[in-house]
Amino acid sequence: MGSMAESVQLALALITAGDAALWQVVALSLRVSATAVALGAGLGLLLGGWLAVARFPGHGLVVGVLNTLLALPSVVVGLVVYLLLSRSGPLGSWGILFTPAAMVLAQTILVVPLIAALSRQLVADALREGGDELQAMGAGRLLSALLLLLHERRAVATVLLTAFGRAIAEVGAVMIVGGNIHGVTRVMTTAIALETSKGDLPLALALGLVLLGVVAVLNLAAGLSRRGGTAAGLAGAGAA
Repeated sequence: MGSMAESVQLALALITAGDAALWQVVALSLRVSATAVALGAGLGLLLGGWLAVARFPGHGLVVGVLNTLLALPSVVVGLVVYLLLSRSGPLGSWGILFTPAAMVLAQTILVVPLIAALSRQLVADALREGGDELQAMGAGRLLSALLLLLHERRAVATVLLTAFGRAIAEVGAVMIVGGNIHGVTRVMTTAIALETSKGDLPLALALGLVLLGVVAVLNLAAGLSRRGGTAAGLAGAGAA
């Protein structure tokens, strides 16, 4: 118990003292995950909006596959990206394996199904409530979907925050394609795994506390976004 308390005390000291190595890892983690979610948002929102309005043979199967990919294991994503980017792989000429770019690519693949599935459901629900009005105004299906995503921007923000939480907390994919190289590709989750195996518990605990703090901030932001959306909805209903 004494050793654990001492480790926690040292971890807090590392955080409050602004340890350069710790905050370098934190900064890289935030940069990689934010970039991945930004790229994933561009792809996932378009895919989700399109799937909400498109009708074609096999549509149900595609939606089913998309929903299945919500549980896509990060190590599988890491393995696939590794095979693609390795020297003998089809994208080996890019030369980005074991770089932050490879980690961004892996996390983007990881969050696209999440963003697409949640935004598809979001647009489908919104279409049932106000889709007829948009179509009566001459908006096509895809334009209606994009307008509804814009209208439901608070819910979209919650979706993106959820995706960011998924990206920054995963360890398997970035470990495989990043290699956990000190000062280059080491992020919070891979550093925690490494420092724990080395017995450097204060640094691992410090990183874990920062990671928990980031997740807590995301949850708070998502809650505020949902509360704002509910308040806006009630105000709109009252005005009507």
